[in-house]
Amino acid sequence: MRKLLVLDVVALTDRLLRHAPRLAALAREGFAGRIAPALPAVTCSAHASMLTGALPRTHGIVGNGWYFRDLAEVWLWRQSNHLVTAPKVWDRLRARRPELTVAKLFWWYNMYSTADISATPRPHYLADGRKLPGIYTRPAGLEKELESALGPFPLFNFWGPAADIRSSRWIAGAALHVLERRAPDLAFVYLPHLDYDLQRFGPDATEALRAVAELDAEAARLIDGARAREYAVLVVADYAITGVSGAVPINRLLREHGFVAVRESLAGELLDCGASRAFAVADHQAAHVYVNDRSALGAVKDLLAGEAGIVAVLDEEGKRAHGLDHPRSGELVALSRPDRWFAYGWWLDDARAPDFARTVDIHRKPGYDPCELFFDPAKRCVRLRAALKLARRALGFRTVFDLIGLDPSVVRGSHGAPIAAGGDAPVLIGSLREAARDGIAAHEIADLIAEIMAGG
Repeated sequence: MRKLLVLDVVALTDRLLRHAPRLAALAREGFAGRIAPALPAVTCSAHASMLTGALPRTHGIVGNGWYFRDLAEVWLWRQSNHLVTAPKVWDRLRARRPELTVAKLFWWYNMYSTADISATPRPHYLADGRKLPGIYTRPAGLEKELESALGPFPLFNFWGPAADIRSSRWIAGAALHVLERRAPDLAFVYLPHLDYDLQRFGPDATEALRAVAELDAEAARLIDGARAREYAVLVVADYAITGVSGAVPINRLLREHGFVAVRESLAGELLDCGASRAFAVADHQAAHVYVNDRSALGAVKDLLAGEAGIVAVLDEEGKRAHGLDHPRSGELVALSRPDRWFAYGWWLDDARAPDFARTVDIHRKPGYDPCELFFDPAKRCVRLRAALKLARRALGFRTVFDLIGLDPSVVRGSHGAPIAAGGDAPVLIGSLREAARDGIAAHEIADLIAEIMAGG
């Protein structure tokens, strides 16, 4: 059986590939094709589809998070692999080769998977309020091993206003370490770097093309190391980022028409999911709309369908057509225009926004917030303020990092909705010409992986 490295270069498209000379060279040597992404085209759904060979109706990952109806709470960015309700490609492969070893590095739903080796971000939350960089690994000792070789995982360069190439560089180094020291038969590695500046500046910006060059260098370093150890290479991208010029404030719209309920608190206005007739979990260019009052379903659908920034509202039939007919999905799923995205906010006055809205807090916000990639431009000397807050935190003082703005207009790129005809598509690149595909659906990647490994 052939050894294989599967490298997810987030948001790499056929057009951006022109600015990645080393990856382009691999494509010329082997092959290049296009991926039709999962719907919604977001990280968690894409990873689950690629790894299981199934659609969300089967594997259950309907987005980066969803409304847990039994808890009446929204949770995003959970990490337990128990949420993925379909077997992985390596489970199939192990039926023929039980000794197969698998490494899963920073792909999502990494905790408690059946992979032999894993690593995923897992900060240390201390009782004094500090959040310190950390990772969860299997085996447990791998965390100390990687930190000894590479230093602490640069968590604050993985997400937030300081997100940059340093996190992907660390991950590439960790992957090389694992390939060298543990030699798994099948290795999955996730390099997120393009996600940052393509959302910040848009896919055509000078900053985005600079990010492509930075990522290309790290990907090349990892690929060279893998091929030196006789790994075949498969490069995938989970989605394409399109340029955007505005957001759809979907929960504000629902609130203005009497569907959203809020609760007053000392922290500001909180979305009261369980008491709302309808509300949305905004997730880039897709939004699951949960309609607790089923008598309002038609009115909610009509309201959303009439919003200029929304291109489609999927009901039960629409969800079935796209493989999203799973109990975790909203009663409706809204898709934005390619040049729009969904903002999660429900407050009508920024003065009433909850305190966590101005922080990097991916777990308390009931929706995705790309504004976390930016320091608030309205705050003077914001980087100095950030440094002072870090110093106070280091001295043991409780400090709120309320340095994120609320203006969605700063965001210039997004993803999640279907690709328009003729639009950019995520790339598929392989080192083996015999595995060439001109086009492939995201959930067909699992079969391609199995085919490549069986060919050795």
